[in-house]
Amino acid sequence: MTTKSIDTPHGPARAELHCAEEGRAALLLGHGAGGGVGAPDLVAATRGAQAAGVHVALVEQPYRVAGRRAPAPAAQLDTAWLAVADVLSKEWFHDLPLVFGGRSSGARVACRTAAEGQAVAILCLAFPVHPPGKPDRSRMPELDAVTVPTLVVQGESDPFGMPGPGPHREIVVVPGDHSLRRDAAGLARTVQEWLDRILRPLG
Repeated sequence: MTTKSIDTPHGPARAELHCAEEGRAALLLGHGAGGGVGAPDLVAATRGAQAAGVHVALVEQPYRVAGRRAPAPAAQLDTAWLAVADVLSKEWFHDLPLVFGGRSSGARVACRTAAEGQAVAILCLAFPVHPPGKPDRSRMPELDAVTVPTLVVQGESDPFGMPGPGPHREIVVVPGDHSLRRDAAGLARTVQEWLDRILRPLG
């Protein structure tokens, strides 16, 4: 594992790099609004990606690096994310195909930046469809806007809601809630199998 500090327009971000033996793509994973890159589902997804021959960068947003718990505005999160993706692509992943992803808030960032960042696929862990108890405040337009293969892994009792199907979207429902911590091995296997399948056409 290597940790790299990356300058962004909103301060330094940090990327924790976990390399596969022979990487055929790179997966960038962002954390939730109040959590870090050590979340159980991010750790499990990292293991699954490495097993699929995919490098992983766990990306810590500048507000977390600076020690703040309250998340930055969406536009700042997106700008910082794209800056990190650009540096990693050029300096570490040597123009490999990029898969964007993350848990909760990080999944929203991945969806919003998918087109501009030229991601070939999106991995959403516990996508927050709406705030708990407020189904009228839907974030589904962010998910619906993605036009590349997308995997959403959602806990069956997630208070943030359950996304519906879409033309480019697979939904895998697992036991548990928003934390996705109940079956780490199953989550890792799901991510590995999905990455194997969607990356195969890319050679």
